[in-house]
Amino acid sequence: MKKVLAAAFAGVATLAAPAAQARDDEGKVQVKLLGTYVATDGKITAVNTDLVGLPAGTQTEASDNFVPTLAVEYFVSPNFSIETICCVTQHDVDAVAGLPGAELVSDAKVIPATLTAKYHFDLGGVKPYLGAGATYFWWIDVEPGAATIPLGVTRTTLSDEFGLVLQGGADIAIGDSGLGITVDAKRYFVDTTARWYAGNTLAIETEHKLDPWVLSAGVSYRF
Repeated sequence: MKKVLAAAFAGVATLAAPAAQARDDEGKVQVKLLGTYVATDGKITAVNTDLVGLPAGTQTEASDNFVPTLAVEYFVSPNFSIETICCVTQHDVDAVAGLPGAELVSDAKVIPATLTAKYHFDLGGVKPYLGAGATYFWWIDVEPGAATIPLGVTRTTLSDEFGLVLQGGADIAIGDSGLGITVDAKRYFVDTTARWYAGNTLAIETEHKLDPWVLSAGVSYRF
């Protein structure tokens, strides 16, 4: 394992060598096109309303997803930047205990509007960073799961919520043209309240902790 890690760091150093010295004319804007893996769980933390009679110990899990992501970053100073991202991610929510395998939410689409402040450590061509910020999970489409429709459920909603984000990663320059490679990891801390309606009647209301890991890698261009 040590040999593998040493080889990996040597490869990064070789890639970054042409840009070993920070350029004086680096641009203030950086755009990134990323492939992003969203890993969440959707765990129930409270049951507020239950007219159906859910089995004791019912627990849920949200499906993972892989989506393209666009990030735009503005450098206030050489070491400090503000970044926002744009993407839409889709998830199903299934029961994993109590009603194992039952689909409770189908094709829930969310825009995780995110703004982070980042501090960059200048190591020449490789610039690690740490960041923190805020997010707003905006659910734009939520459908009842297949297992809920026979119970009379006609509508399902997930509440929009604010949350916190921690971030870490690195930008790796390729030459001095502004092109680069980036890797990024975010941990979100955000909840939502799920509601299932039968007509106008609230049949089930549960609170969920989402807290997804969001892992990204891709290319960048700074100008």
